[in-house]
Parts: sequence; structure tokens; C-alpha cells
Amino acid sequence: MNIPSSLLQKYNIPVPRYTSYPTVPFWNETIDEREWKNVFNEQFSIHNTAAGISLYLHLPFCESLCTYCGCNKKITANHGVEKEYMAAIEKEWQLYLQLMDEAPVIRELHLGGGTPTFFSPEHLVQLLEKIFSQSKIHPLHEFSFEGHPNNTSKEHLQALYELGFRRVSYGVQDNDPEVQRIINRIQPIENVQRATDIARAIGYQSVNFDLIYGLPLQTEESLEKTILQCIAMKPDRIAFYSYAHVPWTSRGQRLFDENDLPSTELKMKLYQLGKQLFAAHGYVDVGMDHFALPTDDLYLARKEGRLHRNFMGYTTQQTKLLVGLGVSSISDIGVAYAQNEKTIHDYYAILQKGQLPVMRGFFLNQEDIAFKKYILDISCNGKTFFKKEDLPMLNQYVFTELNKLEEDKLVLWNQRGLQLTELGNHFVRNVCRAFDLHLLRTQREVAGPTFSRAI
Repeated sequence: MNIPSSLLQKYNIPVPRYTSYPTVPFWNETIDEREWKNVFNEQFSIHNTAAGISLYLHLPFCESLCTYCGCNKKITANHGVEKEYMAAIEKEWQLYLQLMDEAPVIRELHLGGGTPTFFSPEHLVQLLEKIFSQSKIHPLHEFSFEGHPNNTSKEHLQALYELGFRRVSYGVQDNDPEVQRIINRIQPIENVQRATDIARAIGYQSVNFDLIYGLPLQTEESLEKTILQCIAMKPDRIAFYSYAHVPWTSRGQRLFDENDLPSTELKMKLYQLGKQLFAAHGYVDVGMDHFALPTDDLYLARKEGRLHRNFMGYTTQQTKLLVGLGVSSISDIGVAYAQNEKTIHDYYAILQKGQLPVMRGFFLNQEDIAFKKYILDISCNGKTFFKKEDLPMLNQYVFTELNKLEEDKLVLWNQRGLQLTELGNHFVRNVCRAFDLHLLRTQREVAGPTFSRAI
């Protein structure tokens, strides 16, 4: 559908991506390690047998700096760093195993970065086999990893496939040579095609492409060409991310001239263009920034009401406990969050003391848990139902916001619950914001740069 430009402009405000609630800027800057351990042990005992756990391994190394990237990364061409980092992750995993009263059941595993395929296939196998040797693998597990098309080899894909990986996500971003030059990510389309073909030949069931709109020097013509080139390879999923310009947290983004960024008006056109092209070629809008073919399990999960969202984004797994290993990784145990030290030096130093390297986090109260569920329901299912005991808080903060959204035909709601309209599906982050009590109480977005814009 054609989205009115007036609405795009109105709702193009700083909004969280809601991979957590409360969102990271509202967490405490310190966390009590002993309290975290106690709560972790309680939640593990509740959830491990019932559903299994999710694991996220952050592998931060990259051989070169992509200037658009806001991720936690370490730039080096020295592959000698691999073994020391693997030893640190293994040590962290052992500390978590001490908090588990039975073998963990791994249902979901994702390797993120950085560039996971910076590590040699042999080292990835060695690291994962050590983790698996003290765990059980759930029969319905889903293992995935992020691959760089330039260095994801057949050996990487084969080795991980034999360990149970069936999904790979390639960071394509943009195929235009000039855009690639300015963001310092030279990546011939032939490399993307090669990596995709090898994955499919080996037997991977789902291939995802990450694309970004709003990059410097992007035009409607160049982005349309990129999207059509990617669609021709028939990825099962496409993540179409808005470029988040956050130079106050990502120094690499200060390396190019902001005058090269698309204007707000052009960026909105790029957004509209992408959504129209995906729809025209059979991709279904699953949720925030994500599109999938009707044959992919992500779409089926949305259709069947079993979609979930966590720090790894949208997932088909309904685990309640996510353990993040590695520098800057975040763990989510349902009632609490903890983030690891952000520098490798500090991460190593804390582990050397025999302590979990958690540096900040948040323990949720009952109100947080209730509103976390509303946001999850909206982002995953497009609807939610209100509980009677929450009506006073909803009436005080949320219903006024919902009236504004309803005036713009983004939602239908009453005292029992809320449903996104077809138009509202394009503004999921903005609708979730209406339930963000921490944000509504403080209006943090006007106090200074915190979140990227919605579009």
C-alpha cells in the first residue's frame, strides 16, 4: 500500500527497536553479580526443561572497518586473537554452567559479530563442540550465523552445517560500488551469489540478506538495482534496516561527510521503494524491518502466532532464557537483563578474576513484565489484550497515545485490547512506543540523542 508521506514525516522520530523492554538506555549502569546469579539460577530451573535455552555468541573481530556499522567490533588482521577469545568464551560458559542444576538444553544458537567468519572453520568447530559437550541439543533446535560474503567459505558452511546450522544471514547492505566505497565495504555481487549458492548446495534451509536504506550516496535508482539483484537470488528472508546514524556512539560514522546522507524526504522514498518491491515479488512483511517468503518458517511463525522477538531479532523459537557470551553480549532471562563488559580488555580482566563479566543490567518489576508482554505481542502478532489490573497505568499513560494513533488509522482499540491496522503494520515501532512507560514518563528522546529515528 502507498503510505502517506505526511505520516512518514510525522512518525519519523527517535524510537527504540524494542529488542528489549525496558530498553537499554533505561538500565542501571551497574549490576549486582550475586543477585544476577541467583535470579539466573531460578529462571534456568524453571525454563530449561520446558523449552530449552537460547545462546548468543558475540564474535567481535573484523579485518576492516565498515563505517556505517554501530556494532561492538574490534578491527584487526591478526588471526592470532582467535584462540585467546575462544578461551575466554569457554571460561564464561563454565561460569554459567556452575549456575545450572542440570545440563542446558540448547534450542537456539546464533553466532553474531563483528564477523563470525573471521574465525577459521576449525576454531568455530572447536569452540562449539566444547559448548555442546556439556549440553543437550533440543530436537527442534535452530542454529544460525552471520556470514560476510567475502570470507564465508565452503569450509565454513560445511563445518557449521555438520554441527546443525541450517540458516545463514549475509550482510549485503548495498551492491552499488560508490556506496560500498564510501562505507568501506567493497563486496562484489559475485561473492554474494557464490556464498548463497554454496549454502543452498550444502543444504541450508534459509538464507537471509541484510539490506540497509539511508546509506550515504544512495539513490532511488541505485537501491532499486540492489534490491532487484538480491531478489533475483531468492533469499528466503530479507531484513531491510534503516541506517541508524548514531555518531555519538559509533566513531566510524564520523568518517564520512553527513552531506552525503540522503535527505529525510529521499530516505522515506527509499523506504517506500523497498517495501513496494518486496511485496511485488512475493515477500510478506513479517514485522519491524523483516520480510519473508511464504515458504519460510519466519512467515509461518507469524501466521500461526508463534513468532518471538529478543536481542537476536525475530525468531521462531519461544525460549524464555537467552544467554549472551562474549564481549558486550546481552543476556535476557525474562525477568532481568545483563550486559557484558564492552571492551575486550575489561572482558578478559573480569573473567581472569573468576567472575561473570556483567557490567550493567536491569531487574524487571511486575509492571515492567506486564508492559514487556504488550510490546512483544504487538511486535510479533500485531495485537494485544489488556489485563484489568493494568488499566490504571494504561489509562494514565497509554490510552492518550492510542487515541492519537487511532486518529491516524494506525490502530483499532478499546478497553479490552488493540489491533494494528494494515497501515499500522508499517509503524510497529511507533505503536510499541505507546506502551513504553519508561519513555513516556521521562520523554528521554527530547533530552538528547538516544535512539535512531523510526524511518
